[in-house]
Amino acid sequence: MTLALSRRAPLPRLSRFGWLMGLYAENHARLQRLFEPADLGCGRYLSAIGDGLDVHLEVVEQHAYTSELRMSYGLVDPQTGLADPSASLRLYRDARQVEATHCYAGRRWQDVIGMFPPPERILDHRLRMNTFLGKWLQYLAEQGHGVATLHACDADAIARNA
Repeated sequence: MTLALSRRAPLPRLSRFGWLMGLYAENHARLQRLFEPADLGCGRYLSAIGDGLDVHLEVVEQHAYTSELRMSYGLVDPQTGLADPSASLRLYRDARQVEATHCYAGRRWQDVIGMFPPPERILDHRLRMNTFLGKWLQYLAEQGHGVATLHACDADAIARNA
């Protein structure tokens, strides 16, 4: 009897790369539910819910299978002049994935992982960036941001709201 109990099928292990691909898929579902960016044309958009933290979404490029996006609040880091926090996103429509290619939350990637990091550190940094993105998208949805609060605007309107 004890021999039968000790023979369990091993559970499959998920690699860090597999975990990262799962984050990309989750972030795609969250972003698509939130703002439906695949349906937006190139330009700047603003989502305002009246809490003073407007979300700025910029569709930089639309290609056949990918979109390049930037997402931020209207807050600016006084030392660098960069939007803080902000994320550069690449949406893969065919693979249904969203990758945070760059995140700025008080520090640049070079300050976090160095100029010539080993591959393991790069993968860890990508995991952290995309985990941050997932939590941020979830928070925005919980606050009430979405397609209904998103509207197109020009750079002057964004500057006035900031």
